[in-house]
Amino acid sequence: MEAIVSYFLPLFLLPLSLYLFSIILHGNASDDRKNLPPGSRGWPVLGENLKFSRSPEKFVAERMWKHSPEIFQTSLVGAKMATFCGAKGNKFLFSNENKLLSFWFPQSMRRVLSFPHIAESNMKVGPATKSILHHDLLSPGALKKHVPAMDALAREHMARHWRPGSVARVLPLAKKYTFELACELVLSEVDPRRVKRLSDPFTAVTEGMLSVPVDFPGTAYRRAIRGGEAMREEVMRIVRERREELEGRNEGEGEGETGDFLSKMVMARDEDGQFMGEKEICTQVIGMLVASYDTTSSALTSVMNNLAQLPHVYNEVLKEQMEIAESKGPGELLTWDDIEKMKYSWNVVRESLRLTPPSLGSFREVATEFTYAGFTIPKGWKTFWTAYSTHKNPNCFPDPERFDPSRFEGSGPAPYTFVPFGGGPRMCPGKEYARLELLVMMHNVVTRFRLEKTIPNEKIVYHATPTPVYGLPLRLHPHQK
Repeated sequence: MEAIVSYFLPLFLLPLSLYLFSIILHGNASDDRKNLPPGSRGWPVLGENLKFSRSPEKFVAERMWKHSPEIFQTSLVGAKMATFCGAKGNKFLFSNENKLLSFWFPQSMRRVLSFPHIAESNMKVGPATKSILHHDLLSPGALKKHVPAMDALAREHMARHWRPGSVARVLPLAKKYTFELACELVLSEVDPRRVKRLSDPFTAVTEGMLSVPVDFPGTAYRRAIRGGEAMREEVMRIVRERREELEGRNEGEGEGETGDFLSKMVMARDEDGQFMGEKEICTQVIGMLVASYDTTSSALTSVMNNLAQLPHVYNEVLKEQMEIAESKGPGELLTWDDIEKMKYSWNVVRESLRLTPPSLGSFREVATEFTYAGFTIPKGWKTFWTAYSTHKNPNCFPDPERFDPSRFEGSGPAPYTFVPFGGGPRMCPGKEYARLELLVMMHNVVTRFRLEKTIPNEKIVYHATPTPVYGLPLRLHPHQK
């Protein structure tokens, strides 16, 4: 109910609505003379946020059918939006990153996740951060080292929370696991109290950062702002402590080697030899934690849902995972080589990502006016791509509602049709990290339990990610020895 208030509240602010409506009418005068994409912008201020939030999949499919299968206009998160559809639209957007299009965050996300005085350009992943990500955290060598750590934490997590014969609510447990793992690998933070101080605000942040940005008591956006403030305060404390620790350790010894992502960030220097500011580091760390939190836990929940309701798929995954488990010695952790053997399991994950994309899509800003599919896209407009325009499109995936992991055998889907991680220069840098995280947890669950859904037709709602309303409760039946 409170989430709905976030969308309806502006309707009651009549003077503000009328004022903004007059601005919208005036501001659209020049645009109206252009051949804009077909579509509707919905209500003043609200746009079409409410319709989109009810079912992004239905929202996109209806407008592709009604307006154009290539592109349509709408209004989301307070911005005039051109939604590009199909593989052709995906390719166009991904190929024009940093050319026709530039980085853009909705205002609601900027205020919640960043410091108000930090420019949007500084919210991008800069050269130093990108180097640390690709060489120290997400490089093939680093990822190979992560596998045993992921498995060790997964085993500990299973022992604490996945009890034989009990009912486990998968989504909150998946969020707990993914967040604890991110804290360990990004921050080397394993203190349960500090991890809890970081994790508690995250639900409010992820549920409210894409709501209508009205900072008013009782709204999801107000709760997200408060959650973001609590997150920043705790991360800033950790950053300052780490900087003091590293400066003390390296005094008189040179900078030496540093360890986790945070330490690398603290000690990194820019082109002028200057250290990154603490607030900038904090912004990047929060971005990493948010990126690893909601989407991966949503993906893991979708995988478990499919394993629970599709016995033939579960049996094939179990066979593959038991072969790996039986090749290991007592207490021996998973390795990169084991992950590489999980080919069918990975196809199951990808098919789950196709049917239930964990990310709703991504935004960009039009830097230079251009024409696409015969329509003009004005400078300053925002663009939106979403996996929903291809993932269930029968032209891209025949019989799209059928769960079929064999779609990913051989050369797999056609280019730009399967896009759960985006594409182009801004393809999710954590794609391979997510693959390891999902497969490690999948191995630990399947080799211990058979899964039974206690709510067969549980409804899915949409916040920042697809969310089962009861968190996907599964009964855990241990394997007979």
